[in-house]
Amino acid sequence: MTPSLSPVRFLHRKSPPHAVTLVLLIALSALTMNLFLPSLPHMATYFGADYSVMQLAVSLYLLASAIVQLVIGPISDRYGRRMILLWAVALYVLATLGAMLAQEVHVFLLFRMLQSVVAATMVLSRAIVRDMYDTDEAASVMGYVTMGMAIVPMLGPTVGGFLDQAFGWQASFGFMLACGLGIFTLTWADLGETTSTRPTSLRAQFEEYPQLLTSRRFWGYCLTSAFASGVFFAYLGGAPYIGSVFFHLPPSVLGLYFGAPALGYAVGNFISGRYSRRFGVNRMVIMGTACTVLGLGTLTAFYLFGLVHPAIFFGFFTTVGLGNGLVLPNASAGMLSVRPKLAGTASGLGGTIMIGGGAALSALAGAVLTPDSGPLPLLVVMIASSIASVFSILWVIVRERQLTD
Repeated sequence: MTPSLSPVRFLHRKSPPHAVTLVLLIALSALTMNLFLPSLPHMATYFGADYSVMQLAVSLYLLASAIVQLVIGPISDRYGRRMILLWAVALYVLATLGAMLAQEVHVFLLFRMLQSVVAATMVLSRAIVRDMYDTDEAASVMGYVTMGMAIVPMLGPTVGGFLDQAFGWQASFGFMLACGLGIFTLTWADLGETTSTRPTSLRAQFEEYPQLLTSRRFWGYCLTSAFASGVFFAYLGGAPYIGSVFFHLPPSVLGLYFGAPALGYAVGNFISGRYSRRFGVNRMVIMGTACTVLGLGTLTAFYLFGLVHPAIFFGFFTTVGLGNGLVLPNASAGMLSVRPKLAGTASGLGGTIMIGGGAALSALAGAVLTPDSGPLPLLVVMIASSIASVFSILWVIVRERQLTD
């Protein structure tokens, strides 16, 4: 732990936050992404809009999230984590209330984009962990903290579907509103400042971006994260199509299969929490990327030999989740360690690169699939991305050896 920080005391506004607070902050971001997705058809009917218009609630949200992540890091490095998080969650609560009360689709989409300010919780939770711990220990703690991003995507759509069926689509946003208010209160009560505010201007903060963008190690960790998470984004873009068109699965069964990567991700995060400090971030990333390549390669071989049962197909995607659970916390810790004083900036910029690359691979996965193609094009895209993540971390390792020679 950084010597200038006081010991962690739960519900104490002057001490660093408890891990539970950081987990819930990240979980709020993950929950906002997918809780309402089962309600999209009903929302299209309610607003009298085409389904393609309602899907903008996802794509516009991702675009706005990327922008938020790009700017929120330098702002927090300048003004501190606590104040920015409180403002972000407060604005999120107001945006959620506006979305819940919207009577016209364009008004809803505006407030939905404003909800993307919640991306600050994910960016700054990572930065806070890096403020508190050195690189290897930060990766270990980050492994536990980001488990919220594995559990919530499994439970969120189920909860959202139940709320929609029982109370209507607004209930999902009411649930988000309640969560936002609760987490604002928890953040105010528990999250003390973990970084020193800097006397430089905000413009000077943004001018420090070149320190990161000219670092080969930073780019290596960013690309490792982007390609590794891109495998999962490609899965999100293509697997529902494969399940419904190729395997002819009903939505209820597809929903059960679809959560397979999240199970692996939870296990991978737990392993990162236990062993990153012992083995170091680079070794953990290598193991994660190798796990993903091996799993996808084996699945492709099974498919080429005619073993195409949906349980086999989706079951192997637990290796994708496991690999990401090993890669992402450790690559994030490595990314933030390149310039520790710019941890917030690095977290935001790295998150933007990761989401941008992942979104592109998701769109590519959807574009290469046709009713006659089968799963093979999707598997090729995913294997190529996973191999790229291997080369990216090898680039980091080579660069570190050059710096120590």
